[in-house]
Amino acid sequence: MNEQANKVAIVTGGSRGIGAAVAQRLARDGFTVVINYAGAAAEAESLVRTIEQAGGKALAAQADVADPAAVRRLFDAVQTAFGGIDVLVNNAGIMTLATVADTDDASFDRLIAVNLKGSFNTLREAAVRLRDGGRIINFSSSVVGLLQPTYAVYAATKAAVEAMTSVLAKELRGRNITVNAIAPGPTATDLFLKGKSPELVDRLAKLAPLERLGRPDDIADAVAFLAGPDGGWINGQVLRANGGII
Repeated sequence: MNEQANKVAIVTGGSRGIGAAVAQRLARDGFTVVINYAGAAAEAESLVRTIEQAGGKALAAQADVADPAAVRRLFDAVQTAFGGIDVLVNNAGIMTLATVADTDDASFDRLIAVNLKGSFNTLREAAVRLRDGGRIINFSSSVVGLLQPTYAVYAATKAAVEAMTSVLAKELRGRNITVNAIAPGPTATDLFLKGKSPELVDRLAKLAPLERLGRPDDIADAVAFLAGPDGGWINGQVLRANGGII
């Protein structure tokens, strides 16, 4: 019997892009998947139907990760519906780019609220609610290592997520819960491709030695490894899933 068949995974920001690929992969692996979304209800419900038609189990659940009360309600609802939670995938995030000099307060505050506080909100709940033997998988970004102009605040939020990943892995000693982060490089999602010229996309694709953009499924495969039985000895680490870009 598939040991993941009775396990429950929450994927934040799971209605599209990398999050949707992660939800579909975990469902194929046997997890009951809770697809969290902030505003894309139709896309989330469509993904639930796609997963169910493929024989998987899924549920859509609205919550703005930046709102601590909403996150508590999300975890409450999942525990009530399924009896427990085994995996948290912290995929929800936003990216706005500007130089430090040109970053306005609203952009700074929103990046912190969603990428950093949002991750903290779900980690705080997961730290006390996940069943023993669970897995927490945060999302960082390879820009933490690349440190390119215009990425200062975004990279700062992701560097903070990496720090929390390492610390929480130590704090959960004794419960057999692993805490890791995945740091994708350029990945071919609608969000990434929007507004970029074909020439720019081609240049970014050539940055990695493997000479292509990542695919959402590439990142989902890495999540599945960390969430599954083969990832059990990996803890407190950042996996840079980027084709060798850094």
